[in-house]
Amino acid sequence: MISQNDLSSKLAIDAKSMGELRQSAKAGAPEALKGAATQFEAMFINMMMKSMRDATPQDGMMDSQQSKMFTTMLDQQTSQNLAKKGIGLADVLIRQLSQTASAQALAIGGDAAAGAGAVDGLAGGANAGAAGAGGVGRLLDAAMLQRSINAAGGAAPLSGAALATGASAAGTAATAAAKAAQAPHVRNFQEKLGSHADEASRATGIPAKFMLGQAALESGWGKREIKGRDGSNSHNLFGIKAGPGWKGKVAEAVTTEFVNGKAQTRVEKFRAYDSYADSFKDYAKLITTNPRYEKVLASAGDASSFAQGLQRAGYATDPQYASKLTRIIKHSLVG
Repeated sequence: MISQNDLSSKLAIDAKSMGELRQSAKAGAPEALKGAATQFEAMFINMMMKSMRDATPQDGMMDSQQSKMFTTMLDQQTSQNLAKKGIGLADVLIRQLSQTASAQALAIGGDAAAGAGAVDGLAGGANAGAAGAGGVGRLLDAAMLQRSINAAGGAAPLSGAALATGASAAGTAATAAAKAAQAPHVRNFQEKLGSHADEASRATGIPAKFMLGQAALESGWGKREIKGRDGSNSHNLFGIKAGPGWKGKVAEAVTTEFVNGKAQTRVEKFRAYDSYADSFKDYAKLITTNPRYEKVLASAGDASSFAQGLQRAGYATDPQYASKLTRIIKHSLVG
């Protein structure tokens, strides 16, 4: 087994070392990820160098097929050496494919409006490892294909589309790993309500993941939804209260509000819906039509800004609302 999968000191066309790296990936060796990401970065650098070479005249008196071949070989090895120092791409790929494996369970408090806690559990395991190994394999496939092309005579590197395909495959593998690492109740919640969140996203421009995170915080991952006096489900996932202008069904529930930083328990009226889809639709309508949430919509491109915007707009009185929501969006949900 090659130590740390460091191929930077080897020839760029060393297929034997690439084969050893693939075996390390199959065996689940943790250092295989770094080696594969570095090889993919070397391939990317080589593509850029080839593009620069093509942009300069190569028809001088000293130019020949032999000189071009040696120049190609030099570029390949230079790419390998530069990748050892890194330009950032390998680090991004490593973070994508390894972040879920190292994720720890996070305990977060519940939403005050729902009066309950929410726990998000991220546990790495065999499934996450298998998905991550799949991403390593895809990176190696792309790098080995590039090496085969180069060894065949210095042909043009992989096209931008092919490189994008390889990166996309790595991202897909990372997403699969993230889903496998999710706690069952988190994964089930996202799968159950994902389509409704997607529809609301199209109506508001807010990422579906952000709204799912808020629904999770407000409802305790669906475990503590607001119920009517008869025990019926209100389907109210966002803790939206029934004000004077609400003409629909109502469910009364005990909630906790923070007044001057102190928690107070009281009974409030909440809106009730016929389905979860209606809950997401009403939330989308509230966010897009109420002037107080204009800045929330404007900051919907960033999880932290979105959560802080909701708190500043007075969506909830819990002083920790923004930090709780941010943690859920960033560390629990996939998307």
